[in-house]
Amino acid sequence: KTTKNTTICVSHEEDADGISSAALIKQAFGGSTILVDYPGMMDSIEPLRTDEELKEVFICDLGLNKKNESEFVELMSVLRKRKVKVTYIDHHDLDKKIIRQLEKSNVKVIHDTNECSTVQVYNAFKKKLNDHSAFIAACAAITDYMEDRPLGSKLLQIFDRQFALISATVLTYNIVGHQNDPDYLLYLVDELSESKYPHEIPNTYEFAQIQVGKLAEVISKVKKSMKVKKNLGYMEITDSGASGAVNFVLGLSGKEVGVAYKERVDYGIYAVSVRGSKTCKTHLGKLVNRLSTEFGGSGGGHDKACGASIPKSKISKFINACLLYTSPSPRDATLSRMPSSA
Repeated sequence: KTTKNTTICVSHEEDADGISSAALIKQAFGGSTILVDYPGMMDSIEPLRTDEELKEVFICDLGLNKKNESEFVELMSVLRKRKVKVTYIDHHDLDKKIIRQLEKSNVKVIHDTNECSTVQVYNAFKKKLNDHSAFIAACAAITDYMEDRPLGSKLLQIFDRQFALISATVLTYNIVGHQNDPDYLLYLVDELSESKYPHEIPNTYEFAQIQVGKLAEVISKVKKSMKVKKNLGYMEITDSGASGAVNFVLGLSGKEVGVAYKERVDYGIYAVSVRGSKTCKTHLGKLVNRLSTEFGGSGGGHDKACGASIPKSKISKFINACLLYTSPSPRDATLSRMPSSA
């Protein structure tokens, strides 16, 4: 009989919250890491179904959407029937029905939309973690704009604010700039799990400097090529990540919603990033989840920051729908606040 001895953490590869969650799980429980992006998420975790040595799985910072939630629940229940321990830790908007289904299969669900995933990992397992892990969690909170939340702000208070800000920023630029280098991302997980500060990891500051130069070029491109409709700025990005450019689109358009999208040739889709200004009243994560499903894609996220995968042929319809449902006119404002199941 095969001995079950494998611990695996599956986490989000595209930002510091996913990478840091994986690092803290590694520090607390050992095992190996699988890093995934949203379009390839289900394909990447499907092999777990037949892994006979699997003892425990942690899934971190991977929000579900209408397109994949039932498939995800089914896979988790298969693992539970095989007596694999499963812990799901996330902070994206999630249908309560899905939480109930996961809990019914005895998946341990740690879910709070008010704190980033790494802070929740730290809070759940701090007895198994060292002091340095609080710093990693504080950096993750900063990069997810959640350092003002109850637990996140408490962690940030332990450290010098500017030290934490520069560490979080350097870490983020190294993650975003190495999205095509999965080995480097796994190396970052390992280094952080061994209590390294970002500045102690070779060449991180030099690499961040290169990324800053690239972002400065993106600003001038956004100014030149961005299109603006009533309450929305949008742009196709060709030479950087959409998530890196979308904040410039939002800010420079002066509108309530910014949309940036980049072609993913491997999946025949656009990877879309959406951001809302402080005055945007629509919960963009719920709206994007609903609209992306209608257009044959998938997506979701937070109220003011979310993402989607949209089939190439549907991108104009998606942008127009975002425009309609975030429009400030009374009728559309009502529609925009419809529940995500509508």
